[in-house]
Amino acid sequence: MAETQKPVYGGQAVVEGVMFGSKRHTVTAVRRKDSTIEYYHIPRESKPIVKKLKRIPFLRGIVAIIDSSANGSKHLNFSSERFEVDPADDEKLKKEASSSKLTMWLGVAAVGVLSFIFGKLLFTLIPVFLADLTEPIFQGKTAQILVEGFFKLVLLFSYIYFVSLTPIIKRVFQYHGAEHKVINCFESGKELTVKNIQDSSRLHYRCGSSFILFTVFVGVFVYMFFPTDPLWLRIVNRILLIPVVLGISFEVLQLTNRLRDVPVLRYLGYPGLWLQLLTTKEPSDDQVEVALASFNELLRLEKETDTGLKTENIV
Repeated sequence: MAETQKPVYGGQAVVEGVMFGSKRHTVTAVRRKDSTIEYYHIPRESKPIVKKLKRIPFLRGIVAIIDSSANGSKHLNFSSERFEVDPADDEKLKKEASSSKLTMWLGVAAVGVLSFIFGKLLFTLIPVFLADLTEPIFQGKTAQILVEGFFKLVLLFSYIYFVSLTPIIKRVFQYHGAEHKVINCFESGKELTVKNIQDSSRLHYRCGSSFILFTVFVGVFVYMFFPTDPLWLRIVNRILLIPVVLGISFEVLQLTNRLRDVPVLRYLGYPGLWLQLLTTKEPSDDQVEVALASFNELLRLEKETDTGLKTENIV
């Protein structure tokens, strides 16, 4: 009899908490200022056209990124709001809350997607202008593309390093580590306890940090097929090729995850794991408890859905 394949879960660190998601649910657990844990749940209901697009190689990566950005921004906004609010003021704020909650969440989702697009544009175009300034020294298409890739790496590592120096981002990176540890512990088949989770690795092949790094390497390869002169054409090419680079990078990420148990080929994913040494930090037991609470809540909702029990939003 064939071995039953475990479901694949993903996650995201938020402010003082962790979000975990499956194909049917996303759940965030946040540690409030009074040390209690509060949950937020959004059912995933993909339209038929979205489900079809997610089955098409290269296109599925773009759809997954947009969906993840929109959904993740809502969970991030929730965690930021709930952590900042004094639990003693909850009732007063509920009375003052706007009735247009759906409109607000749609706005948050749109901002999340637009923020991703704007960030990707800056990350793509700034290295183009910097590389162009070095053209008197590094001449020719190949040299320019390699220099452009170098500036992308410098920009990426510098940004991550400097934001990690801020206390709030450092804690987010600790929750990021907790998220990975929970997933690794679950996928290894160990009992989900704080000790077993802490003994698990904080690095994971499917991490979005790895995806960002792959966009740099994939970009260098793809750009080789397009001209770098004149500058305006290079800029237009880079903008139009963003979906192509993202789509290929997503497939590379999936491939490295599938090959992680194959000798030699598993090393393809190592650059992404090395980057995670910056984007994740070792979490405390309290932070692991929050991540575990979020994951257990997701498993509970999955079980309720499978057994046909009613599942309500947790807000």
